[in-house]
Amino acid sequence: MADADIDDVDRAILYALQEDARNMSSGDIAERTGTSDSTVRKRIQRLESDGVIKGYRASVDYQKSGYPLRMLLYCTASIPDRGDLVPDILEIDGVVSVQELVTGEQNLLVTAVGETDSDITPVAQELLDMGLTVADEVLVRTHETTPFGRLHSGMDTEDDT
Repeated sequence: MADADIDDVDRAILYALQEDARNMSSGDIAERTGTSDSTVRKRIQRLESDGVIKGYRASVDYQKSGYPLRMLLYCTASIPDRGDLVPDILEIDGVVSVQELVTGEQNLLVTAVGETDSDITPVAQELLDMGLTVADEVLVRTHETTPFGRLHSGMDTEDDT
């Protein structure tokens, strides 16, 4: 699916699902977008099959779930290998995400969570054992996200009047 194939209704659907996928029915989204329930369901199926919607996950507060430490590890891998390493890095106990970076010397950002320092230290060692260089480690205090605002632009809501 090309970016041009995403219209305002698709953007509104994506925003609504990012906002609260668990409690947002296709009927609720249809009402907000001025379309039918069946249109929303078909659009969601298309967005899923085209890979725009990659899945539905619970947003976990690791701190409240017993893992108060969140560490960002900025790593360097050889450019040809970095993408191939991502699945192996995700298998390391404590790693919750990996991002490929395309600028700068550090080209992988690994996020690990743990209960104590002794939970996170082995993550860095495993990365080193894989041949990566760990250039920097940053302890994160908080991490919050929000739905991407530009996806909201196509939505007609009662609050907009």
